[in-house]
Amino acid sequence: MAVANLETITKEINTCQRCPLGAGRSHAVPGEGNPHPELVFVGEGPGQTEDQTGRPFVGAAGQFLEELLALIHLKRSDVFITNVVKCRPPQNRDPKPSEIDTCTRLYLEKQLAMLKPKIIVTLGRHAMAYFLPETFQISEVHGRPFRRHERIILPLYHPAAALYQTSLADTLRKDFSRIPRILSKVS
Repeated sequence: MAVANLETITKEINTCQRCPLGAGRSHAVPGEGNPHPELVFVGEGPGQTEDQTGRPFVGAAGQFLEELLALIHLKRSDVFITNVVKCRPPQNRDPKPSEIDTCTRLYLEKQLAMLKPKIIVTLGRHAMAYFLPETFQISEVHGRPFRRHERIILPLYHPAAALYQTSLADTLRKDFSRIPRILSKVS
């Protein structure tokens, strides 16, 4: 049932024109992965490579995400990966609040309700801000789980940030290494 419903949401996302992002995209990026995951990774929005392929995290940041998953003995197919907004903002600008509201209300929340992950791992500040609106600095909370409305939220830096600021790569590796322990506590 969850798989069929995820497919329905994917079709809706692929034809969505409810905000200006739909007009400028090559492909929507609904998300992909295990339909029964323990972990859902939520990024900010698709980049150029993702826009071209319709798949989340397939560029350089995606390669680093796969490396991070391997550190905890997981593959992409073990988790579900999606974004707060499903279409690439022009020139990779930050998504606007109205765009985030449209995508999260219409699509992300429905995906999460079907997926029922044990932990939602946010990648980057926009994803973190959606789930933890009272939190302002990712540098203060990365790697620490939060319980919000019956959900466990784990904010992490975005893998792309580590590509531009190499000191964050080790931080991300350390934060990822904590995921199995955090998962065992919520299982």
